[in-house]
Amino acid sequence: MAAKKKTKSPTTFKVGDFVVYPIHGVGKVSEVTKKNILGKKKDCYTIEIHGTKMKVMIPVENSDIVGIRSIIDKKEVKKVLNLLKKDEIDTEEDWKLRYQNNLNKIKSGSIYEVSDVCRNLFKRAYGKELSIMERKLYENAYNLVKMEIALSKGVPDEEAGNIVSDVLASSLGDIVPIIKPEEEEVEI
Repeated sequence: MAAKKKTKSPTTFKVGDFVVYPIHGVGKVSEVTKKNILGKKKDCYTIEIHGTKMKVMIPVENSDIVGIRSIIDKKEVKKVLNLLKKDEIDTEEDWKLRYQNNLNKIKSGSIYEVSDVCRNLFKRAYGKELSIMERKLYENAYNLVKMEIALSKGVPDEEAGNIVSDVLASSLGDIVPIIKPEEEEVEI
């Protein structure tokens, strides 16, 4: 007799819960409804992504597969801020490989992986100029960390941004920023 395979039930969220949708960011579950998908009635979450006008609908049964998770609690904020302070930096020199590795970390949905990307690219920007794609990836990671900290601590986005920026700036230590020459004004 074959043993029955146990299927893990997906994490359930209710209307009003804040969740993290990997890559898209933090959102709020605005409704849980039944939708007809490929001829089957399925429970679906509608998630309004914070800071955008984007709404995402996803079947409840797929939420774990996609990586939707609850936001971190206040205790975990300290762990994230400590991770941002660490001296470690990604040593991969090929920017294309580094970009792909960082993109995969952001896609994972883990706040710790996203924080790692944020810290590494922030510090790399002080040693070398980032490519346009890496700059956008840094901004994405920074915003994801900022939004999740804001909701976890119950503070405005701006205050959370200041917290993240202060921690990143204090982590630089002896790293010397690239000083770009100022453009000379030319009289015409």
